[in-house]
Amino acid sequence: MALENFLPTDDIRTLFSTSMSRMYQQEVPQYGILMQLVAEVNEQTLASEPALQQQLHNNGELERLSLERHGAIRVGTAAELSMLRRVFAIMGMHPVSYYDLSEAGIPVHSTAFRPTDEASLQQNPFRIFTSLLRLELIEDETLRARAAKILAQRDIFTTKARELVVLAETQGGLTADEAQLFIAEVLETFRWHQHATVDLDTYQALQQAHALIADVVCFRGPHINHLTPRTLDIDTVQQQMLSVGINPKVVIEGPPRRRCPILLRQTSFTALEESIFFTGEQVGTHTARFGEIEQRGMALTPKGRTLYDELLNRSRHKQAQADNQTHQRLLATAFAEFPDDEHSLRTQQLGYFRYNLTEAGRQQAELGSTNSELDVLIKAGLIQATPITYEDFLPVSAAGIFQSNLGSISHQAYAHNANQAAFEQALGCPVIDEFSLYAKLQDDSIQQVLQALGA
Repeated sequence: MALENFLPTDDIRTLFSTSMSRMYQQEVPQYGILMQLVAEVNEQTLASEPALQQQLHNNGELERLSLERHGAIRVGTAAELSMLRRVFAIMGMHPVSYYDLSEAGIPVHSTAFRPTDEASLQQNPFRIFTSLLRLELIEDETLRARAAKILAQRDIFTTKARELVVLAETQGGLTADEAQLFIAEVLETFRWHQHATVDLDTYQALQQAHALIADVVCFRGPHINHLTPRTLDIDTVQQQMLSVGINPKVVIEGPPRRRCPILLRQTSFTALEESIFFTGEQVGTHTARFGEIEQRGMALTPKGRTLYDELLNRSRHKQAQADNQTHQRLLATAFAEFPDDEHSLRTQQLGYFRYNLTEAGRQQAELGSTNSELDVLIKAGLIQATPITYEDFLPVSAAGIFQSNLGSISHQAYAHNANQAAFEQALGCPVIDEFSLYAKLQDDSIQQVLQALGA
């Protein structure tokens, strides 16, 4: 079949994210309320900050702002993870980075399936944070074997979804009609199931080992556990949640509020307690699904990330169970050492930047060659540097969100068990290094402007 007959992967991803959003709003009405609140705050922020609106427009981010930024799902076996990789590839989403959440006492490791090229990110940056349960970290051998047996008996994908994945791989894509059917079938994997596949005793035993283990093992499918719109002012949304009947988590995760935002900040409303029907006609409750928001900033270089981690760890030593106001004040004090202006962030090589010609630069490009020193061209007003948006996740932030919605019990037996090699073996391919993606975006933009100026 001719390639022109296939629906572009970016369009399939958009179809998937909008379909997922509709489904989740039906399942979790509070999420729809949260989306409305975020849209209103974003509109107010853009109206009051024209410079921010212009920056988003220049970076091609204004059009994508209203699209959901990410979701999250947890699977139980290597086979499930590998199949998800094939599903997401059809949507132009690829595994970026390895996240070891055992650092926070959570028995999973993860990656983020997302678009990797700039054009696709601008069209739809939707991503899925995907975690694989690590049964080997369950200390009780009998319980570990029971969980493995339960997982082995399920198939989280429909027969038709599997057939369409093979079809897409064989013919090199999907037509519009095939893509519609593909999305409908794949959504079944992410749908909520109120009926558990185990009895209440098994559920409680797994719950005692870790709430996340019970969440992954005890249901027919993994179900999407949250979706996350992007806000331009997370502090305002956090403050206004209660006024619209939503109960926010205690603190905003990530760096403090800054003039030049870095990485990302996250918060959420607390997870719903939902009725569950267990086998043997037993009834109980389960807590897992919630709504999250995020505010994204600049991607940091390895040097910048090292400084970020150092300052974040320093601030944690000073905190107990602080409220958000105290938490943010302590963070701001710790992060006073992190430069908060674009010139310093760029010249100290703490963040990644995209380089474009100014109007004067475009006029100079028509005249011919010029100086090849980047800083000289910037000072001359021929080139402008704008921060590259961070498109990935923070392990610590993710862990904080996990813990706030699964209970605060610490499970240090799971801690410090990173195993990227095992994760990649289960995945079926290496994960992509996020720093290399940002460095390429930056280097390509430098090459383009210097070439245009004949430098």
